[in-house]
Parts: sequence; C-alpha cells; structure tokens
Amino acid sequence: MRVIAGKFKSRRFYPPADKWPTRPTTDFAKEGLYNVLTHSVDFTEMKMLDLFGGTGSHSYECISRGCTDVTYVDQHGPCLKFVKGIAEKLEITDAIKIVRSDVFKYIAHCGIQYDYIFAGPPYPLPNLSSLPSEIFKHDLLKDDGLLVVEHDQKHDFEHAPRFVKEKNYGQAIFSFFE
Repeated sequence: MRVIAGKFKSRRFYPPADKWPTRPTTDFAKEGLYNVLTHSVDFTEMKMLDLFGGTGSHSYECISRGCTDVTYVDQHGPCLKFVKGIAEKLEITDAIKIVRSDVFKYIAHCGIQYDYIFAGPPYPLPNLSSLPSEIFKHDLLKDDGLLVVEHDQKHDFEHAPRFVKEKNYGQAIFSFFE
C-alpha cells in the first residue's frame, strides 16, 4: 500500500498479513480514483469520511493531499490499532479521528455532514447495495458533496438515486453519487 501524491507521496505501509480482514484498494485503482477526484474536490477545504476504513489508505491519501478533517470508521480492532500507529508515525493525529464502530450504526447516529465520503466495504457484504441510500437517508453528505462506493461487478448502482457515474479499474469499480 502506498500514498499516491501529496506530502507523503510514495510512502509505503505494510499491514500485517495474518488474519487481516481487509481488501485494500489496489494502487492502480486508487491512482485512477484520485486522478478523477483531483479535478472535482478541494482536499484542503473538505471534511472527509472513510467508511470501512481498513488499512486507512484513503484517509492517508486525503491527508497527504491537504485534508485536515478526516473521520476513519472501522470495527476491526487490529485495523484501528494499525491506523493509529501510522497516524502517530506520520504525525497526523490532529487530522484524523479514528472511530471504532459498525459502519451502519455510525451512519445512523453520527449526525455530521461531510464533503467527501469514501466507502470501501467488503464486496460480499450482504447489505452493500443499501449503503448509498442509508447515507442519503441520514443526510451525511453535504449538498455539494461527493460519495464514492467501491464495489465489484456483482453490484450495480447505475439506477440508484443520485448516481452520477461509474469508473472501472479491473476488479475495483467506483460508483459516484452527488
């Protein structure tokens, strides 16, 4: 896992491999996504939410590009410990809030709006297709905000409310919502 651009460009991180429950976004897919985002968001002005944060890759990428207000949410203890360690190593603990929670419970109770929400759930998650509607139902996205959901070819959001476009990077597909 590496940071693509910004002040931590090319920094690599190696999450433990044993019993690690995550599927980090590939560098190829992440680079494609952030090439798109660079033309549509101002990282220095945004409040970002990283759902199913896993290794924290998207959180670090946004902070590296100038974001100073990131909320990382995951429920797996070793993931949270790893992200906390990386945040301390990078000296970004003031820019990232690490939350241990079930993502759907967090969505239902957080009461905060974000400029950019990235969700990288496990592909076989049974209720993955309800994720965008839950986020919009609980009003987590600001009016001019952007939601990106990573998924595989088994999920299709093309007819979902507020769907804008889809970008395909091999196994990883990103659906964009506004």
